[in-house]
Amino acid sequence: MTVAELPLPTRAAAVWRWDGQRLDERADTLAEETAVCLRYNGKAQAVMMATPADLEDFARGFSLTEGIVDDVAEITALEVAGGGEHVTIDLTVPEERGARLFRRRRALQGRSGCGQCGIVEPDEMLRRPPEVAHTLSLAPASLHRACAALAARQSLGAVTGTLHAAAWADRDGALRIVREDVGRHNALDKLVGQLLWRGLDRADGFVLLTSRASHEMVQKSVLAGVELLAAVSGATALAARLAAHSRLTLAGFVRAGQHVVYACPERLEIKP
Repeated sequence: MTVAELPLPTRAAAVWRWDGQRLDERADTLAEETAVCLRYNGKAQAVMMATPADLEDFARGFSLTEGIVDDVAEITALEVAGGGEHVTIDLTVPEERGARLFRRRRALQGRSGCGQCGIVEPDEMLRRPPEVAHTLSLAPASLHRACAALAARQSLGAVTGTLHAAAWADRDGALRIVREDVGRHNALDKLVGQLLWRGLDRADGFVLLTSRASHEMVQKSVLAGVELLAAVSGATALAARLAAHSRLTLAGFVRAGQHVVYACPERLEIKP
């Protein structure tokens, strides 16, 4: 990978801001949105709109959370290359994984705001993930501690105001990994990719999202072996049902001193 060939994650731009009385031109920083083509064994599988940062994490996380591989160790080669306004990620996986991949018939375009654009089979979109282990237990205060610290760790979001973040926090609520992207699903895939690349134990923490918790975010979390998914916004009814099916603890509207639990509250201890 030649870093110099890759687009930058942000770009300076002139904007005009209305202050209620006049329109002033000023300099601003915008989040970049880049077409990222993922190719497996030489064949294009998906083109996702993503922020061009932490793309190796993205490729690993996407491969696992989309069910392309069962373990990131199955990815035997990974190369990221820039090409003007787009990026290509070439991955090598076992041939049987490649065969399974193309049977799924995923279309070759995905938007930054959608985690399952291009899925053509309803069963693929609403696939029910397996049950997760039950080894995690933590105090509710850990959720609130992580939420309070997240804004300060969103370096790209701070200058653009347009990026989602996905974070990994330990049992005490201390943030260990934060990944950002214009797409909430991409941010989660990047986080999962880094989490698995480091070999961190998913029983030792939880995922926190700056977005809502939709059904595909639950699916991705379960496939990554996460036991607790928390979001600063709410959860959809389908997400709650899938979380209950997989025994994933799902929390939303995480704020200072409060949150809502949609499924499997037993991992959150009653004590403050």
